[in-house]
Amino acid sequence: MEPENKQSILIIEDEEAIAELERDYLEQSGFSVALAGDGASGLARAIEEDFDLVILDIMLPGLDGFSVCKSIREVKNIPILLVSAKKDESDKVSGLGLGADDYITKPFSPSELTARVRAHLSRYARLTGGSRAANDVIEVRSLHIDKSARRVLVNGEERLFTNKEFDLLVFLAEHPNQVFSKDELFRAIWAMEAVGEIATVTVHIKKIREKIEPVPGSPQFIETIWGVGYRFRA
Repeated sequence: MEPENKQSILIIEDEEAIAELERDYLEQSGFSVALAGDGASGLARAIEEDFDLVILDIMLPGLDGFSVCKSIREVKNIPILLVSAKKDESDKVSGLGLGADDYITKPFSPSELTARVRAHLSRYARLTGGSRAANDVIEVRSLHIDKSARRVLVNGEERLFTNKEFDLLVFLAEHPNQVFSKDELFRAIWAMEAVGEIATVTVHIKKIREKIEPVPGSPQFIETIWGVGYRFRA
């Protein structure tokens, strides 16, 4: 029996064979999948239609994946998974810095893609669904985090966060004065082992600091414990 209300995924990929392979595996796993073969049409569909997650190739004809990611993130908070055959660390840092939730390097197994899709959709559903207490707020000096409304204010001024930036900030703020390694933070927020993914945490910490720290280079909230990891100072 077909499941009702399938979660919908948009794959923006110009290599037809790869796109169809990804679609087939995801459909076998119970997802509804749509395809777009270039950046411009993919961006239009991502914004105009109601998808739960986007799988986005970086190397696209016309509008590249970085530009598409940036434009989607400006209007929607759905998970975005970047895909690329390029293994350069700079590409990963650029993509995550634009608001992508994950970066997958080709070639990858269909089962890995499906696992990552499930992990991101599950986390997004937990964080955006269900009722939360109205007073579910963390306040530390000038920082105000409203977990129910998913809002962050610094000195009364709202700062915009991507889903993963918000999740990481909340996790650290809920465990004040505890030191976490990058591997531990990756497992806590991305729900999978942090093999080769250290740049993900580093980039997100940098973006959070830019938004909450008076002087990002001399952080007052998120401290770097050299050789160990990070600590939120309450």
